[in-house]
Amino acid sequence: MAQALLSIQILPKVKPGEESIPYVDRAIEIIKASGVPYRVGPLETTMEGELDELLDIVKRMNAAMFEKGSPSVISQIKLVVDGERNASMARLLQKYPEGQ
Repeated sequence: MAQALLSIQILPKVKPGEESIPYVDRAIEIIKASGVPYRVGPLETTMEGELDELLDIVKRMNAAMFEKGSPSVISQIKLVVDGERNASMARLLQKYPEGQ
């Protein structure tokens, strides 16, 4: 199967006055528990792995938002799929040291 990078920003609908942070924290817990390499950024989280596995994680993230009480969810996704298995965060970031 194809190697992929998938960046996601998950936006659960919440009740007026309710914080979305606990929902986002839950989504990140699902990514972490999956075991795929990932990097949390200020606006999105990027995962690396097999395309099917990453899409399954997205499905679990969305399901968790409903379980927490969100009536609807927007998941904004950026996806790179490489059939030659060259998709990697390390390769794309090699010339940018952390912290800059």
